[in-house]
Amino acid sequence: MAQQVASGLAMGCLYALAALGLVLIYKTSDMVNFAQGEMSMISTFVAYTFLSVAGLPLAAAFVLAVIFAGLFGLAVERAFLRPIQNAPVITLMIVTLGLYLIFNGIAGWIWGYDPRSFPYAVVGGPLVVGKVIISRDSLLVMGVTLFLTLALYLVLRFSLAGIAMRATAQNAVMARLMGVPVKRVHSWAWGISAVLGAVAGILIAPTTFLDPNMMAEMNIKAFTAAVLGGFSSLPGAVAGGLLLGVLENLVAGYISTEFKSTFAFGLIIIVLWLRPHGLLGAHHRKKV
Repeated sequence: MAQQVASGLAMGCLYALAALGLVLIYKTSDMVNFAQGEMSMISTFVAYTFLSVAGLPLAAAFVLAVIFAGLFGLAVERAFLRPIQNAPVITLMIVTLGLYLIFNGIAGWIWGYDPRSFPYAVVGGPLVVGKVIISRDSLLVMGVTLFLTLALYLVLRFSLAGIAMRATAQNAVMARLMGVPVKRVHSWAWGISAVLGAVAGILIAPTTFLDPNMMAEMNIKAFTAAVLGGFSSLPGAVAGGLLLGVLENLVAGYISTEFKSTFAFGLIIIVLWLRPHGLLGAHHRKKV
């Protein structure tokens, strides 16, 4: 059981990173970004291009891809979402669904649909603790997730940009009246979300094959993690991701691997039935 828990935590860290990006956009702009996974996929392909075409080392390709992801997120918000920011929520959701299809098609047109391999960031023998075996790549995933989660917490808690984002999340109208640049905050949220998604994509690419549909399942798991923890809670996104990773690994290990992919859907239904606002989410009433 300890082995399944350890492996589940590593995968749960990736779910947590992707879920953090979803929750961050939702908290600041009341919008669910269905194109999050495809944006991550494109950033991962950009890293692959720096590796295979430019011949850069993995570390340099990673940094450049993360920079691209941040700029990509800013551009998507500015070009597609800002002009319709006052539109009904359903309209915004449809736009992000449209972007999902557009980005998937663009990636297939540029890079093709043939699966490609992506190198591991670290190689070498695994760490053995008792009867638990943890790969070096899993340790890297856990370390990166811990670092980014702590960095995001510190930014939101102590920086002026973080204070502006928290104020916008609490009450965008009041924040605007107090001089907070709400439009800029929305751009920051999209940029940070894209960076988190890119990191998750680059870290998961070695365990799967790189292709335009590589993030489809990851996107579902990220939504599940966000719903499980509470779509309005950043700590909930992390907790939801870790819990989902562990639970689905236990299901695969003790019941059947066939249920691993469908487990997320069942968990969403159960959580929404028992606690509609998630484990750490709070109910907020809005006057409409």
